[in-house]
Amino acid sequence: MQVKVHYISLVKSYTNKGQEDIAIPDNSTVAQLLDRIAEEYGTQFASEVYDPQKKEMKQTFVAMVNGVLVDQLKGVDTALKDGDSVILMSLMTGG
Repeated sequence: MQVKVHYISLVKSYTNKGQEDIAIPDNSTVAQLLDRIAEEYGTQFASEVYDPQKKEMKQTFVAMVNGVLVDQLKGVDTALKDGDSVILMSLMTGG
């Protein structure tokens, strides 16, 4: 299946992309998607945004699935479906 991932604010600076389509296995969770992103973008993403060892987002970052915060769903255990839109962003951005 395929999901569209949007990288907003600081997350965009770690990936050097604003968005991308990522193919993941059927029945994947947000954690499995984030593991894949952390593997692709390396230490800076893993140390700043998502800790693959602890399976948790860092305190200053959030993930949304189809416009809903994952914390309002099942956290990083939220199941993804083909065509879902995932947003990764920092809680605050400077102006």
